[in-house]
Amino acid sequence: MGDPAAAASRRRLLLFALAVAGAAAICLAPQPEGLTTRGQYALATLFFAAFLWVTATLPLAVTALCVPLLLTLLGVYPEMDPALAGFADPLIFLFLAGFMLAAALQKYRIDRRIALTIMAVLGTSPRLLVLAVMVASAFLSMWVSNTATAALMAPIAVGILTQVLGTRATRAGEPEAAFTNLQVALLLGTAYGASMGGVATLIGSPPNTVVAAQLKELAGLSIGFTEWLAVGLPLAIVTLPLVWYLLVFVLYPPEELPGGEARTAARALLAEEGPVCASGRRVAAIFAVTAGLWVVGGMDFLTAGWLPPAAQTTLFGGEGPTLLGTGGGHQGILYYVVVGLAAIPALVLVNSMDWEDLAGIDWGTLLLFGGGLSLADGLARTGATGWLAQGLFQTLTGAPVLIVVAAVVLLAIFLTEVTSNTATANILTPLLVALGGVLAGTLGLAEPAAAAFLAIAGGVAGSYAFALPVATPPNAIVFGTGYLRPGHMLRAGLVLNLAMTAVLTLLITALFYWVWPGVLW
Repeated sequence: MGDPAAAASRRRLLLFALAVAGAAAICLAPQPEGLTTRGQYALATLFFAAFLWVTATLPLAVTALCVPLLLTLLGVYPEMDPALAGFADPLIFLFLAGFMLAAALQKYRIDRRIALTIMAVLGTSPRLLVLAVMVASAFLSMWVSNTATAALMAPIAVGILTQVLGTRATRAGEPEAAFTNLQVALLLGTAYGASMGGVATLIGSPPNTVVAAQLKELAGLSIGFTEWLAVGLPLAIVTLPLVWYLLVFVLYPPEELPGGEARTAARALLAEEGPVCASGRRVAAIFAVTAGLWVVGGMDFLTAGWLPPAAQTTLFGGEGPTLLGTGGGHQGILYYVVVGLAAIPALVLVNSMDWEDLAGIDWGTLLLFGGGLSLADGLARTGATGWLAQGLFQTLTGAPVLIVVAAVVLLAIFLTEVTSNTATANILTPLLVALGGVLAGTLGLAEPAAAAFLAIAGGVAGSYAFALPVATPPNAIVFGTGYLRPGHMLRAGLVLNLAMTAVLTLLITALFYWVWPGVLW
């Protein structure tokens, strides 16, 4: 037998060579009509990054670091500074704050206590136990990354399952008949709940931040924390019970168990946690205040008219004078990135966290955001996204709105099945923003609104890829526990992917016409 490490190294080198060859071929090809030379080189960079992201040749963050390097080497950017500007986007620092708050919650096991409390309240029957796991996963994923949520919830689900069944859960190498529907539904529900909950808030899942950041960069449309609640929260509220119903009534109806056993198991695990220490209570207080200010910061309309103008500008931002004696514009004390960053020194000042606790966050995801923004800006500056979007989606011109949205949702879901949802968002979002310009007339909308409509549709749809482990981190985590077989996820995922394509198409279109106007633009 050959050396597996050597084989993996050869495969990586081969795939990297293919990425380089493909990019070079695009650079050297005859220049298409309507596309500048720099635009052609930007498309070569897009191919290079997308190929490496889809094939996972390099870690996603490493590929992201290659983007500004290649854009500068090819002359898409005349110098390095603008190529690196995406890595300093404010939304990256919002996610940084979210990661560090999540690290504080995890250090004191507050997230675990929240999950067990929900399960102790709702887990009165097998079906409700699955719902409790999904609700707990979804709620935590609104504030903690969906990856961390799934990593927390998967062992809790297995532990409660083992106590409820009175024996250990079935491993993947054991006979198919040994698997119970309750085990399969519980573990799949853990992953799916984390993915759907992550859609609800701006910090819940990386694709949300990718979409918001690229809409601001490419379309001049600013979507803050409160505005994203109008996008994601209705989607999570509607889709979670639908996925639960299909999972436990159609796909894997769980076996009946003696009443109360799930609640008893959850309460036993909760009792083992003991009371929260003083440092943990301070973390919980800082988290609650931060989350509250994130919501309040988007409600400036409630105070407009009765709060003095200087106070309104100081708190919520604007162009007028401030209480600080400065004029000419102010971001606002309640700007969601300011609030998030303020939480970091607060955690240290109350002696609940130190730098060693905070430094272990997922820096790679932050780099991935920066690379995606750099790529999107390069494509937009050269006109490459508009040229590519027009060529790829020309057939949608004149199509009904529902057909356009369904095509975008279906493409995002099934592309995500073979790559990560964050990589999909980085690849698709600039194209969908440009597509908004192409189809604005067809949709009967101004270009920024059309861009937001399509980019949000594609961005959130990636979180509804349920069929394969590689699609989203929650899928990979629950599959990696060894308590599921590939067929379990594939069977459920294919049904749910098709169902969610229809549901998301209708729901996103309804929200676009009846909720988002006046909130997002």
